[in-house]
Amino acid sequence: MFKLNLEPNQPKSHPGDQVFDVLIVGAGSAGLTTAVYTSRDGWQTLVLDKEAPGGLAGSTHWIENYPGFPDGVEGPELMDRFKAQAERFGAEITAYERVRRLEKNQAGLFELTTEDDRVYRARAVLLATGSEPQQLGIPGEETFYNQGVSYCATCDGPLYKDQDVAVIGCGNSGLQEAQILLQYARSVTFVEYLDHSIAEQVLQDRVKSSAKSTCLLSHAAREIQGDEQVTGLVVENLETGREEQVDVSAVFIYIGYTPSTDFLEGFLDLDESGYIITDREMSTSVPGVYAAGDVRADNLAQVAVAVGDGAKAAVAIREYLQEQAPVPA
Repeated sequence: MFKLNLEPNQPKSHPGDQVFDVLIVGAGSAGLTTAVYTSRDGWQTLVLDKEAPGGLAGSTHWIENYPGFPDGVEGPELMDRFKAQAERFGAEITAYERVRRLEKNQAGLFELTTEDDRVYRARAVLLATGSEPQQLGIPGEETFYNQGVSYCATCDGPLYKDQDVAVIGCGNSGLQEAQILLQYARSVTFVEYLDHSIAEQVLQDRVKSSAKSTCLLSHAAREIQGDEQVTGLVVENLETGREEQVDVSAVFIYIGYTPSTDFLEGFLDLDESGYIITDREMSTSVPGVYAAGDVRADNLAQVAVAVGDGAKAAVAIREYLQEQAPVPA
């Protein structure tokens, strides 16, 4: 039986003059794939993540469209396999290291500074920081975060067994994550701004076939209510303008994602939405810095695509490092 092992590693103490061949920011599908390749090639590889390894895929309950798993696979299990494979080849993976700044020093090395003021240096960098859930920006959302407001059904869904919950957003993310809510909750109310769902048809069919589901299309969430915990959600019917309250114990929000690139502004080229611009080899506007996965502009947010990005980036990094003369520490 495969044992999940997404436990975070503690930051290790590195000598101040240590230089890694490859520094990867982000331990999701793309970052871990690159780590498998670069560490297997013999390049000294360090992977940092602001949270536990796994990325968004690691918090996805069930993944059915990743090749090689005909019956589907749990997101945490799949990502643990990625992590174990990278570590097998010698990659070092460290969690809870949030990056504050990335720059290039006079010696030609990349220096990455974390919020804890740790400084890591490397000859090449891969940015696989992914994206973070967007917020609605409505009253009660911030107040009741972790008190009924959640952006991760896989993480928090089991807490609401036999209770009524709501899901905001009926795209792929919302309906996919709702599968776990339908297992635990007494009822799930879906709220969608559009008059239709843009999710894959198989996900729509599953939601519609569940007796626990209620779908409010052409509705917008206006306020999350509660005392110490969430007790209700106010929604507006966009066709009539009428507001109504839905009694729920939790609100799960899936309205899109924002790229995790705030520390990169001014360092390399980003598009108007903050995603990293790359060429076909995953190279950014800064030689020696590459990007892969959901953080890359014009990218399809799928595990299989992120894996492909990671492999292409690894090959480009190999060629880049082979062309560089050794850099003194």
